[in-house]
Amino acid sequence: MRALLTDAFRTIVPRAGDRHGPLPPLMLALTVVTGVVDAVSYLALGHVFVANMTGNVVFLGFALAGADGLSAPASVVSLVAFLLGALAGGRLGTRFAAHRGHLLGAATALQTVLVAVTLVVAAVTDGRVGTGVQYTLIVFLGLAMGLQNAVARRLGVPDLTTTVLTLTLTGLAADSHPAGGAAPRPGRRVMSVLAMFLGALVGGLLLVHDRLVLALGLSLLLIAVTSVTAYRLSASGPAWTRPPS
Repeated sequence: MRALLTDAFRTIVPRAGDRHGPLPPLMLALTVVTGVVDAVSYLALGHVFVANMTGNVVFLGFALAGADGLSAPASVVSLVAFLLGALAGGRLGTRFAAHRGHLLGAATALQTVLVAVTLVVAAVTDGRVGTGVQYTLIVFLGLAMGLQNAVARRLGVPDLTTTVLTLTLTGLAADSHPAGGAAPRPGRRVMSVLAMFLGALVGGLLLVHDRLVLALGLSLLLIAVTSVTAYRLSASGPAWTRPPS
């Protein structure tokens, strides 16, 4: 338990000289964003995911099989938008390959613009989601989440992909002491799961009370703060900005 708490604390407040520097807490913030955004997409945009592509592929299969309440076109649009966002994230990763701080800052700055578009659209329509609003939000949120996922992959911080928890949960159990493993980074893995849960919980609470604009505004705020923080902390080129070995 002490090791779990110590590792969790170091994830939130990294030690001086840590090779990932402030990246873990910044990526935890983006994990919260994922929970909020997928709450928005699932609860307000017609039972589709814009960050969890595993679920989206499954939903597409269900929709094509004729299951009620699911939309094959919405799933396809989300998948395409996510892939385009991931493509953009890959290009950013190549451009800023030598500086992880600038990569995260640039990516989240672009995400800020994408999510800001969804906030404006939702605010103009007073949170009412017609077909046009639905697909606009799916496209721009899908782009933002694909971008985030690709950049998180390039940043290479273990157990903090920000959009996927399957491998994190598997590692938490399979690498545990009862399984005969060394239980590396248990606190970071638990914090990643809790961050996603917190985002989904807050997003869900806002959506069930018809607060779509507030949910998108919260996501925008977290991404913008992450972008500004990444730029400010990496301005002098500290050691953590270098690519992971």
